[in-house]
Amino acid sequence: MNDLLSSKLFDNNNFYSSFTKDLERAHQSIIIESPFITIRRVDELLPELTKLRKRGVSIIINTRNPNEHNPEYELQAWVAIETFQRIGIKVLYTVRHHRKLAIIDREILWEGSLNILSQGDSCEVMRRSVSPELSRDMLDFIGAVKW
Repeated sequence: MNDLLSSKLFDNNNFYSSFTKDLERAHQSIIIESPFITIRRVDELLPELTKLRKRGVSIIINTRNPNEHNPEYELQAWVAIETFQRIGIKVLYTVRHHRKLAIIDREILWEGSLNILSQGDSCEVMRRSVSPELSRDMLDFIGAVKW
């Protein structure tokens, strides 16, 4: 319970600067669940994700199949996914996916309403917890053991 008491809330104005710092410090693995993907947001995160892959950090992105999007977002998602796969990021699809979270090194858990790979101009919230236990609970809950 101490981990929840020490968690911190972020909004769309301060999430990405803190999230990027966590990415920079990653050593082993990153899981990002984001149902929507836009080129604009991917272009902002891609330099750091590329550095992480070059350092050998495992990255898995779980999203909805681009075929579930309207045509404008479907094309953006396919282009981004091809880019991810080209640098060695594993992309998984979940039907009607809607979770928004990230787990970094099985220790830092981000969860909330913000679509990490597509957020634009919206009022969203994300909670950051540093907790191997909460991270493990989420990994079990989402079935990431099989990944």
